[in-house]
Amino acid sequence: MDITPTAPTPFDPQQTPLSPVEARVLGTLMEKARTVPDTYPMTLNGLVTGCNQKTSRDPVLQLSEAEVLAALDELRQRHLVHEVSGGRTPKYSHQFTRVLAVPDQSAALLGLLMLRGPQTAGELRLNAERWHRFADISSVEAFLDELANRSAEKGGPLVTRLARTVGERESRWTQLLTGGSHHNAQAGQSPAPATPDSDTAADISALKSRVSELETQLQALCEALGLSQKRPSLSQNCDKSDPLTGD
Repeated sequence: MDITPTAPTPFDPQQTPLSPVEARVLGTLMEKARTVPDTYPMTLNGLVTGCNQKTSRDPVLQLSEAEVLAALDELRQRHLVHEVSGGRTPKYSHQFTRVLAVPDQSAALLGLLMLRGPQTAGELRLNAERWHRFADISSVEAFLDELANRSAEKGGPLVTRLARTVGERESRWTQLLTGGSHHNAQAGQSPAPATPDSDTAADISALKSRVSELETQLQALCEALGLSQKRPSLSQNCDKSDPLTGD
């Protein structure tokens, strides 16, 4: 009976997204392959240490060996991780660029987004210094746009640009390997200006109502003290004279 080995199935983050632990394990393998190649492929112990390090990680995690092993098993089934045999201690390497068919520059950006969370193009260029040296921010944005416009035949978009929040000068980008919608990932288009949400609108309405009540109470107080009968407002002061001293 002829049994033909099954080929790696395309990784589809929309259908089978990575868990946060799987993303951390995969991102750590990708990082160490670039930054400390002498210790790559990685042992389980080294991988746990890398996943739990307190620098260059957001959020900081405290994963156990069992959790990392379980994530490695899942990643192996998706052909994203390979166990290297031949030594006394098992070692692990990633196959991210081959399975997702993305260039090294794109893989570097996706790895950083998995490890550090949403970042601006400028932050990604700075943080990628040891992974890949991008010439400028525009080159980073070009690769991000390519990932955001990835065709459905290749698995769909892998990043999305987040709408700016109040106080932010630049838009941040986030990866979609752990799932999520890409309806806001309109590459090349500026995000719509932030608008108050329903909770904010309700707070503003309540504040206006409270101001109106205070103005009414202030008017009644001025009338009781024999001061100006004109309805005061919070932007105006009523008569400053003291009714007891006449000053």
